[in-house]
Amino acid sequence: MATMPAPDARNFMGLMKNLEKGFNFTIRYVDQLDAEINTTLVSVGQNSNDLDTAWIVLCGALVFFMQAGFAMLEAGIVHPKNVTNILFKNMIDASIAAIAFWLLGYGFAFGSDSGGFIGKCGSECYFGLKDVYNGAGDGMGSSDGWEKWFFQWAFAGAAATIVAGAVCERTKLEAYFIYSVFLSTFMYPVIVHWVWGYGWLSAWGAYPDSNGVARPIFNKDTRSNGLIDFAGSGVVHMVGGFCGLVGAIIAGARRGRFGPDGSVNTLFEGNNTLQALGVFILWFGWYGFNCGSTLMISGGAANVAGKVAVNMTISAASAAITATFLAKALQGHYNISMGLNGVLAGLVGITANCAVVDPWMAFLIGFGAAIILLAGHSLLLYLRIDDPCDASVVHGFCGMWGIWATGIFCTDKNVQYAGYPNANEACGSGEQFGVQVVGSLVIAAWTIGMSVMLFLFIDKTIGIRVSAEVEEDGLDASEHGIDYILPMLPNRTVSSSQRQQTCSL
Repeated sequence: MATMPAPDARNFMGLMKNLEKGFNFTIRYVDQLDAEINTTLVSVGQNSNDLDTAWIVLCGALVFFMQAGFAMLEAGIVHPKNVTNILFKNMIDASIAAIAFWLLGYGFAFGSDSGGFIGKCGSECYFGLKDVYNGAGDGMGSSDGWEKWFFQWAFAGAAATIVAGAVCERTKLEAYFIYSVFLSTFMYPVIVHWVWGYGWLSAWGAYPDSNGVARPIFNKDTRSNGLIDFAGSGVVHMVGGFCGLVGAIIAGARRGRFGPDGSVNTLFEGNNTLQALGVFILWFGWYGFNCGSTLMISGGAANVAGKVAVNMTISAASAAITATFLAKALQGHYNISMGLNGVLAGLVGITANCAVVDPWMAFLIGFGAAIILLAGHSLLLYLRIDDPCDASVVHGFCGMWGIWATGIFCTDKNVQYAGYPNANEACGSGEQFGVQVVGSLVIAAWTIGMSVMLFLFIDKTIGIRVSAEVEEDGLDASEHGIDYILPMLPNRTVSSSQRQQTCSL
């Protein structure tokens, strides 16, 4: 016969069973809560990724819309007989850049590093967007590959378009095709790899990589960030500007631009309405150019983007006001073209450093850009270099100023706030300025060297210039089949038969 437990023992056993039930319930509740938290975190992470993707696509679209700004600005500067030609060049720039950057350029820029010089196929292979297709393992592409290519293509197209303004009204379309392919495929992507990829100048590759291999010059031991070019004063604008300068020199001046005695002749007063429209479109699109270079909007990047927008606005305004009143003092009247170019000069100058300086510094950077604009404009005229849009000054010279100004005005606190990976005191010690000077000279040397070889090759093979008669009649007639009545010669119409006779290809 079984013995019944004592009452106290029964109470204790009941208590233990209740505790066990409560414990099991708590475990199930915690597991359920953990699952819900994980689901929420995944959802938040996905939402953050979606926001970042939307941000990059939106900013990329704004950068692409800058093509319309370049088109309107240049159409307002060239003679009406060449307007169709300059618009065509802007369209073909964007198109050539898309195909060239898709097939080769993006791979050279962001592929696996090869000695710090150029991207290649390795752990990352982006020729033809190969690893973007394969990144997710399902053929649909990686989570950030598509939008990053789109954003970077818009930058490549902008770099190529800058040259159009420097060599307009006298160059063959075929020469322009060759140049645009070369810049979008090789010349520009190499600089991108050096500065924004894993190359030897990169701030993002300055520390030793995953294999413990330090960069050859800028590494942890030097306490340097590598070259800081946040949105492309050097990478985009110096490349486009200095390439345009070389093209303008080799192509030579437009007929009648300079007199035998060295005097400067105005060939066409320009359309101020189109110029102003173009500059305001560029200013608008530039917010995508610079703010979008955060490459994300989550994780505090929105604050950086807001600071970037403030700095670039102040710099553009400072440069516009300075250029306007300096031109008034020198020329005796308010020059709308110089004021508009002042806006662009200020934007170019702040592009490298918009995330690593304070607003009062941005004001000074814009002021300096305006000084460089007027000095550079006068220098080109003194040297008899014909750059109709001052593209080489606005983008090349002011782009170099932007790189140098980064080293002059950056602070270590601002560098860290902008998200650069290296904790150091390079800005405070002045070492960063030396890095910026070296980096700018390297970009200039590469661009000028490549451009000289390219344009000389074109000139010695197919020729870079149209014939004198084609230039006089206008490129719209000879290259695009547009009958045009020359305003300077009201009784002369360029006919189709004349186009066939005068076109020199």
